Amino acid sequence: MLSRSMLASLLMTAVAVSGVHVATAQAQTTIMSPGDKAPVAQNVTTETLLKGLEHPWSMAFLPNDAGMLITERSGHLNYWKQGSDKPVVISGSPKVWTNGQGGLLDVVLAPDFAKTRHIYLSYAEEGKDGKAGTAVGFGRLSEDNTRLENFKVVFRQEPKLSVGNHFGSRIIFDRKGYMFIALGENDQRPTSQDLDKLQGKIVRLFPDGRIPQDNPFVGKQGVRPEIWSYGHRNQQGAALNPWTGALWTNEHGPRGGDEVNIPEPAKNYGWPLATYGINYSGLPIPEAKGTDGAGLTQPIYAWKVSPAISGMAFYDHDRFAPWKQSVFIGALAQQRLLNLKVDGATLKDEQVIFEGERIRDVKVGPDGYVYVLTDTGDGKLIRLGLQN
Repeated sequence: MLSRSMLASLLMTAVAVSGVHVATAQAQTTIMSPGDKAPVAQNVTTETLLKGLEHPWSMAFLPNDAGMLITERSGHLNYWKQGSDKPVVISGSPKVWTNGQGGLLDVVLAPDFAKTRHIYLSYAEEGKDGKAGTAVGFGRLSEDNTRLENFKVVFRQEPKLSVGNHFGSRIIFDRKGYMFIALGENDQRPTSQDLDKLQGKIVRLFPDGRIPQDNPFVGKQGVRPEIWSYGHRNQQGAALNPWTGALWTNEHGPRGGDEVNIPEPAKNYGWPLATYGINYSGLPIPEAKGTDGAGLTQPIYAWKVSPAISGMAFYDHDRFAPWKQSVFIGALAQQRLLNLKVDGATLKDEQVIFEGERIRDVKVGPDGYVYVLTDTGDGKLIRLGLQN
């Protein structure tokens, strides 16, 4: 672990010597959620398309209305096309560690899927000592959507520290083709601040796993060069802002303190040194000195009472005009789908779109409808729209 003086020195030079440009900005002011005072939308339509999924975690739409891919935490990668009663299990997915929150997690199409048919998966992978960490790899989806061929691992979270919690695991490709992976801290609080570990970090890689030389910590002794940002807890949602191209993420706080961030290179997002939440026991987080601190970056939005936020998706479609320029965020504990208006780098006008289900993932379909997966042993795929 690096000393605080070494860490401070690294932070002063990391971005300056990097080729990554970061705009200078004033200190971020966090907007707090209205919580239960948020209004509930009355004109939302819902349609259950699929039932019987075992803790589904993520979905991805195939191009040309060819159906979709759905992961189940138990290890199944599924292909489903609307009109089918049940999905088809795709063979060839990697062996996963299914303890606690672990299992098969995110699924994302490669940016060049139309050419390569590559899909990326994140999952919990067991280490030699029985603990686990997040791994990411890709394979080729067969033309008939029944097989994943030549799967190759391109990233492993090291060291492996999880006994079943906080894997994070969302995968996002930006407009330049870089791959970002949002990682949890494996329920090991101090590791989020340890730059020699990959817990509680966002990492930035080429799609084949190589490390970009303009990553902020490349060449720094004792620091993992994959790191883009750090000080994160359990990142459960990530999406690329379609209007700016910036990566946005969300993460669970402990008992309260869920937050949305716009991660920038070399920045420290505070966990566990600063938080809007407390421990599950009701006591303060031992390392926390308050909600902010010197050298820490504030979230753009936070919840005092934790909804246990999860998947997120920006709405940039013409089908439902009231949802334009907004973001959807699922909630597990509060069993809701939230919608917030996007105003530059801020969020406002939170409202509840749907209630009564643990929302694990949310995506905007090519048809402009909003699709959600519910996280239960009898999980559902639900489609949401607005009444005319």
